[in-house]
Amino acid sequence: MDPRIREHADVIADHSAGIEAGDRVVIAMPPAAADLAVALHEVCGERGATPVYLNNSDRASRAFLRAAGDDPGFETPTHHLALHEAADVFVIARGGANVTETSDVAPETNAAWRRAYEPVQRERLSKTWCLTQFPTAGHAQLAGMSTEAYERFVWDAVTTDWDAQREHQAQMKAILDEGSTVRIRSGEETDVRMSVAGNVALNDYGEKNLPGGEVFTAPVRDSVEGTVHFDLPLYRQGREIADARVTFEDGRVESFSAARNEDVLASVLDTDEGARYLGELGIGMNRQIDRFSYNMLFDEKMGDTVHMAVGSAYPETVGAENEANESAEHVDMIVDMSEDAVVEVDGETVQRNGTFVFEEGF
Repeated sequence: MDPRIREHADVIADHSAGIEAGDRVVIAMPPAAADLAVALHEVCGERGATPVYLNNSDRASRAFLRAAGDDPGFETPTHHLALHEAADVFVIARGGANVTETSDVAPETNAAWRRAYEPVQRERLSKTWCLTQFPTAGHAQLAGMSTEAYERFVWDAVTTDWDAQREHQAQMKAILDEGSTVRIRSGEETDVRMSVAGNVALNDYGEKNLPGGEVFTAPVRDSVEGTVHFDLPLYRQGREIADARVTFEDGRVESFSAARNEDVLASVLDTDEGARYLGELGIGMNRQIDRFSYNMLFDEKMGDTVHMAVGSAYPETVGAENEANESAEHVDMIVDMSEDAVVEVDGETVQRNGTFVFEEGF
C-alpha cells in the first residue's frame, strides 16, 4: 500500500474526525478507494473503535435509480437512517472510477431520491463527519492530469499545515463575524448583496471537509438580492452545469439559465422550496489548491474564488434569531474572483482581484 494512503487515514483520524476508543465509525467509500478503507479499519483497530464499511458504488446507485422508473415514490430508507442514528463518526470518500456514471439517470428521479434521503443526510450532519477524496484515474482524467500528478495534488492538499491554514483564515472569519452586509461583484454580470447579520462564520481548516480551506457562513434567508454568473462549471448528477446565471429577489431564485445542462440546474432548484434560497456563502482561501479540477471539494477552496450554495444551511452557521434554510439539496457553485472582482463587507473592500486585505499586494 502506498504510504501516503496511511498518512491520509491518520490525518482523518487525528485531525478531522478525532476517532477514539469506543467510537462506532461508518466508513463509506467506492470500490476504487478500498485501500483507504483498509487503512482506516487498521486505525480503528489500533484505537479500539468499531468500523462498519459501506461500499458506495455509483454503478449500484445508477442501477437502483434507473430501475425505479419515472414516478418512483421513494420512501426514506429507515434501515439506513437507523445506522446513522447509532453511529458516532462518519468518514466518506469520493473517488468513483467514472465520474459520469449516473449521467443517464433522470434529473427528476435524482431530486425525488434526495427528498426521500434528506432525513438520513440531516442525521449524518448532526454527528462527527469527514468528507474526503481518494485519487482515482477517473477524477485525474476529469482534472486533465496524469494519475500520478493527481495523486500528488490530492495528497499534498490533504497533508498541508492545517494550523497555519487555520491562522490565515481566522482573519477572514473575524471580518465576517463583525460584519453585517456582504456585496460581491465580478465582471459585468455578478453583483449580489446579502446580509449575514447575526449569523456565524466558520473556519474550515480540514475538519469536516478534507481538504479544507474556506471561511463560510449562511446568508440571512430573505436578504439576497442581485445576479450571479457562476463562471466556473460544476458536476452534478454526472453532468456538467456550465455558465449558470441566477437572479435573486427577496432571497429567492426568481430566474436562472445555464449554457449546458440547464435541466439539471432546474431539477436542483425545483427539489423543494428551500432549494431556491441560498444556504451558504463561502470564501475560498487555500493557496495550496491552485488549479481548477472539476471537483467541488477542491475547487471551492481555491484562494481567488467565492462560492454560494443553494439549499440547506449548516445549522451551526445560523444565529439563534435567524431562520435556517432547509432543503434536501446543498449545491455549491463558484465565481472566479481573480480579475475585475471585489468582496465588500459593510462597504469596505476586503478582497480585490483575489487578494485579501490582510495579504501582501492588496
